[in-house]
Amino acid sequence: MDPQALKQQILDLVGEYYRVAHQKPAFVPGQTRIPYSGRVYDDREMTLLADSALDFWLTSGPYADRFERRMRQFFGCRDFLLVNSGSSANLLMLSTLCAPTLSNNALPPLQPGDEVITPAVTFPTTVAPIVQNRLVPVFVDCEVGTYNINPQLIEDAIGPRTRAIFVPHTVGNPCDMETIGEIARRRGLWLLEDGCDALGATFNGQLAGTFGAMSSLSFYPAHHITMGEGGGVAINDFGLQKTARSIRDWGRDCWCDPGKSNTCGTRFGWQSGELPCGYDHKYIYSNIGYNLKVTDMQAAIGLAQADKIDQFVAARRLNFRCLYEGLEEWEQYLILPKIDPRANPSPFGFPITVRPGIDRARLVQWLEDARIETRLVFGGNIIRQPGFLNIEKRVHGDLRESDIIMRDTLFIGVYPGLTQEMIDYVLETFRNYFTSAPKSGPLVSLAVMG
Repeated sequence: MDPQALKQQILDLVGEYYRVAHQKPAFVPGQTRIPYSGRVYDDREMTLLADSALDFWLTSGPYADRFERRMRQFFGCRDFLLVNSGSSANLLMLSTLCAPTLSNNALPPLQPGDEVITPAVTFPTTVAPIVQNRLVPVFVDCEVGTYNINPQLIEDAIGPRTRAIFVPHTVGNPCDMETIGEIARRRGLWLLEDGCDALGATFNGQLAGTFGAMSSLSFYPAHHITMGEGGGVAINDFGLQKTARSIRDWGRDCWCDPGKSNTCGTRFGWQSGELPCGYDHKYIYSNIGYNLKVTDMQAAIGLAQADKIDQFVAARRLNFRCLYEGLEEWEQYLILPKIDPRANPSPFGFPITVRPGIDRARLVQWLEDARIETRLVFGGNIIRQPGFLNIEKRVHGDLRESDIIMRDTLFIGVYPGLTQEMIDYVLETFRNYFTSAPKSGPLVSLAVMG
């Protein structure tokens, strides 16, 4: 049999298998779990995954190339590098800025001991690469409601060794990039974005992830699109691509694609470092690097997901709006998200901060008992985390609002897999919480109720 015809038969059967085996059961209130996030996919993802598996490329290959091109087009960036996680994307960005081979003439490479301004409320792997590259994080307070770094505090946090600002767009709500970008330009600082939560968000009509020199993305199943494990770096500034690609690919100096040799035409004509003249260019390493690539099978899933970015973002915005409108009647008990009028979020979740007198733990338990998943805002005030207590750092101010977020904030899901029936049930569960008292005692303090 013709191999292509046989392959098509297999792919047709994969699509049929999806339609038979992967249909969602009916929603049963109080029984069906409502996740905070999750995979949303159809037969296209499974078919492309099977196609890649049958090609048996295994490492990064044709699908990875297509996905990178797709994301370059989406962001309009100079380059897009696919990596194995959003955490690795953050590591790659910071390591690139510290590399001696960096060829951006506008700003010098970062040196050990240089400072990076970043918010106190964050995900641990936004901070970890700062520490791992022997840089010093400078923690700035965040704002209850936006959950982002307070832009008005950044200027005063800058010290003699400050060389960069690294900001995440928390739960998909864009930071004030107008203020932050202006500070970075005026003070000659590198600007990096952690856009892992914010694919498709905009500020002043410009995509989050296109303001800084580089921006990271995550393709973990909880995020806007997924390939299982995966991430990426959008490179916006000139002169960063070669170093970033080198560090992603073991630190090599060679730029041949996998499976290719002698692209430069002088593979055995190089003289680098203290190596003998003519040392094989495929084994010359100009940076301290890693292997951060993904498999082509992961990239195949990502390519199918990329076709759905617009519809996924639209669904997240709709779910967010439904939750906001439904919870407005309980604002005496809850602080709802605050959105800058210049911003159009691509929500990762719906964050809520309980007001004084409301017990977050009890509200969380009420929701979880109703089969509604909750999450806290990542690491809370990260300097309180056990793994970060003793790192070298500088703290600007008292981080008061970051502590409030750590103590009193949670978020629930808005992901595209939620149905209107699920959203209605979530709102009904909140209504029941604030209008009834469980046997364990009052839900809110007498001071609040009075």
